[in-house]
Amino acid sequence: MSEKSATAPDRAAAAAPDPAAAPVPDSAPAPAGGLRADGLRLAYDDRVVVDGLDVSFPAGRITAIVGANACGKSTLLRALARLLTPRTGTVTLDGRSVHSIPTRELARSLGILPQTPVAPEGLTVVDLVGRGRSPHQTWWRQWSPADERAVRDALHATGMTELADRPVDELSGGQRQRAWIAMAVAQETPVLLLDEPTTYLDLAHQIDVLDLVTDLNRTENRTVVMVLHDLNQACRYADHVVALKSGRLVAEGRPADVITEPLVEEVFGLRCRIAEDPVSGTPMVVPLSRHTPVARPMMQD
Repeated sequence: MSEKSATAPDRAAAAAPDPAAAPVPDSAPAPAGGLRADGLRLAYDDRVVVDGLDVSFPAGRITAIVGANACGKSTLLRALARLLTPRTGTVTLDGRSVHSIPTRELARSLGILPQTPVAPEGLTVVDLVGRGRSPHQTWWRQWSPADERAVRDALHATGMTELADRPVDELSGGQRQRAWIAMAVAQETPVLLLDEPTTYLDLAHQIDVLDLVTDLNRTENRTVVMVLHDLNQACRYADHVVALKSGRLVAEGRPADVITEPLVEEVFGLRCRIAEDPVSGTPMVVPLSRHTPVARPMMQD
């Protein structure tokens, strides 16, 4: 199946109810955390980075945004978090424009972890995680047992309890990343945006962080949108993939439908073969180089 099959008409067809699926009662509430961008145009001064983008991020699912460097992935994430105001277009969260949502309310609904967060020197892990509770506090409601419980649960969920009193700047790269994710967990938002959460981590710590993100999604039904560079990790961990090129949507949908040989060549300028991941059964990208003999296709679309 080529990436052309993941265009808007086919996405609409794919969204049609499955007759074999169990019926959902009319009274069942829709899961919280659905994000959409419509007609989005994003720019820095006169440099347009994203133009005319229509894309959706399913509630309660993990979405990976992929694309070559400087294609607009991080810029899109900043717009979703209301850190960048669109020139035109809208971003909506559960049907409401993020720009119409009061700041404190948005901070209780949506959390973002940037690429290279920096903690003040000497700040301990528990103090960093406690900062995630700021949106839940007001001048008449300061630190409470609920905040204490949220911090304790976040430390436990991320495996950071034993390191709670350690300064963040003394942690390893993987531990530091888990500490920042713990802060986002303590914020208790239904939507979590992660900008390249595996950057600078060795392979073992990359898997550790991605497993943690998956745990949060499966146990708490959190909507996760993350920028990833590794296509194989995107295929293995994401339910939904959004592929960008030069600020425009090329394809979105299930990893098996989006990550194809023609798409990888179009988006990344890379010849490859798509095989089946022997562990997860998801698409696995095998790059070809000038020094790689061109073999027969490993997996038919």
